[in-house]
Amino acid sequence: MSKLYVGNCSFDITEQQLRDLFSPYGEVTSVNVITDRDTGRPRGFAFVEMASDAEAQAAIKGINGTEHGGRTLKVNEAKPKPEGRSGGGGGGGGRGGRRW
Repeated sequence: MSKLYVGNCSFDITEQQLRDLFSPYGEVTSVNVITDRDTGRPRGFAFVEMASDAEAQAAIKGINGTEHGGRTLKVNEAKPKPEGRSGGGGGGGGRGGRRW
């Protein structure tokens, strides 16, 4: 399976619309529209998983740069999520070794 990043989506795009858009290029195994945690509205990007690398490449060639919902879609292979990274900054605490 091959996972694709779909960027610059309209903010009202649905999983079904993406499935319909990608299915002419092969079997769509999953669609995940990324939504805002607070509002639940789409954030303008999604991930689509195709059954094979060949189908994914065909979808990239066929859809990348095309217009959907008034926006030009950007489609490419999804980069793996970096491991071992968690949000948040460094520590602090204490007085940093100074004595007053």
